[in-house]
Amino acid sequence: MTGMIRRLVLTAALALLALPSLAQAVLPANSVILFQGDSITDGGRWRSGSDYNHIMGQDYGYLLAAELGLKDPERNLTFLNRGISGERVVDLAARWQSDALDLKPDLLSILIGINDTLSTGEKAETVERYQATYDKLLADTIAALPKTKIVLGEPFLLPVGKEKATYAANLLELKKRQAVVAQLAAKYHLPVIHFQQAFDDACQKAPPDHWSWDGIHPTYAGHALMAQEWLRTVTAFWPSG
Repeated sequence: MTGMIRRLVLTAALALLALPSLAQAVLPANSVILFQGDSITDGGRWRSGSDYNHIMGQDYGYLLAAELGLKDPERNLTFLNRGISGERVVDLAARWQSDALDLKPDLLSILIGINDTLSTGEKAETVERYQATYDKLLADTIAALPKTKIVLGEPFLLPVGKEKATYAANLLELKKRQAVVAQLAAKYHLPVIHFQQAFDDACQKAPPDHWSWDGIHPTYAGHALMAQEWLRTVTAFWPSG
């Protein structure tokens, strides 16, 4: 590990440690926290095994599991990752029973929408279908698991690599899905992690390719930023449960 990488990892860890922990009432002992989404959440995770260094993937969820597990070891929290690369909200809905409802999470975090925006051909999705499918997924979840806390992540995009040439047009389309996430959060009284704004602000400190290596998938620094923003937003939304 180079000196620069050590400094980046240490800075990310210290930033997370500086944030308050989630209240006991929000995540009581033995709670299950489930991360759902596409490749950003998948993080190259293993599909089987008991090695948490691999089955959680290399992503913001792993960093959050590390941070919360460090701060509150006595709670015996369980972290699960069911993100699958390439998925859209319709794909999420198709496996929702087995990969979400049956797991009975106490807190469910969802990040989905970039593939719904960028997919073409047979996998192209309209904003209307994205909203209708996402809405039903949330309604079904709340009906089946009324005590589960749900967190919605805003899909995001950065002008890096091949995304530079079409960034303006694709961001315009993505903003429509971001608006859907905001509307659904308001409808169901859920917190939204504003990842786009977090990355836009971060790009004032370092270029976009510091935070994402291809405009879609974060670097280690980008995942640390996501984890920081997630914890800050969720803690503020449920300050005392």
